[in-house]
Amino acid sequence: MSIFSTRDGKPWEPTYITAIDGAKCIGCGRCHKVCSRDVMHLMGVNEDGELVGCSLENDDDDDDEEFVRKVMVLDQAGNCIGCSACNRVCPKDCQTHVKASELGL
Repeated sequence: MSIFSTRDGKPWEPTYITAIDGAKCIGCGRCHKVCSRDVMHLMGVNEDGELVGCSLENDDDDDDEEFVRKVMVLDQAGNCIGCSACNRVCPKDCQTHVKASELGL
């Protein structure tokens, strides 16, 4: 079981991101900005509901005609270190995080 302790000795267990609910996500990018592990990235959703590339850093470079909204997608879940910083900044609570012990780690 992956139970660790904080610097002052309190028990701590990582909770890893396992999914992002695209229907709830507003594509604000807050989670991406706090994650240093490249676990997720921003995508556009076109009129047909398909994911298309878009830029998080340069919104001016995006072609608004190509997509109707933005959504964050889980890209490299294995890079997640379980800090849950992304979950704490998400205004829509659209992420699923699971304790390491529940994942069998």
